[in-house]
Amino acid sequence: MGFRVLALLLAALFLAGTGARADQKDSRLDPLFEQLRTADDAGKAQVIESMIWQLWTQAGDPATDSLMELGLVAMQAGNLPGALELFDAVTARKPDFAEGWNKRATVLYMLGAYDKSAEDVERVLKLEPRHFGALSGLGLIDLERDRPDEALEAFERALELHPFLPGLKQKVEQLKRRKRDGAI
Repeated sequence: MGFRVLALLLAALFLAGTGARADQKDSRLDPLFEQLRTADDAGKAQVIESMIWQLWTQAGDPATDSLMELGLVAMQAGNLPGALELFDAVTARKPDFAEGWNKRATVLYMLGAYDKSAEDVERVLKLEPRHFGALSGLGLIDLERDRPDEALEAFERALELHPFLPGLKQKVEQLKRRKRDGAI
């Protein structure tokens, strides 16, 4: 059995064992974030990250969860206007659901609407300050808006939460090197 399959199976078993509310307010997140922050290798971090994403992407009501799933399918199929419409519906139904805003921010980024995407990321971070995905996304937005210092800060905040985010350490080192060299 592949590592990714095992991680998803563990996440499914973890989630099936409780009736707790799922979203950014789920009580299972606190220990997961502590485990993620102190993970000693990327494999363990990936399993924990999968569990966190599972909790984050569940709004806790079937209609909103269905809209989220449809939005993800549209996004993966490249139907960005359709995905945006679906994530608009998610945020209208559940304005306190951080992941709805995060997915909407992702689509807006992909559409090149960087300022609107950043506004949505700020909403995500007000609802879930530990959202390493939103922080990483904010760093990418700041790079697009030619704000390397802000990008560096966002990336470093994301790494404090999730030290094994793929590619982020390299981005931080690259930005620090450019800053040292006076390129930014």
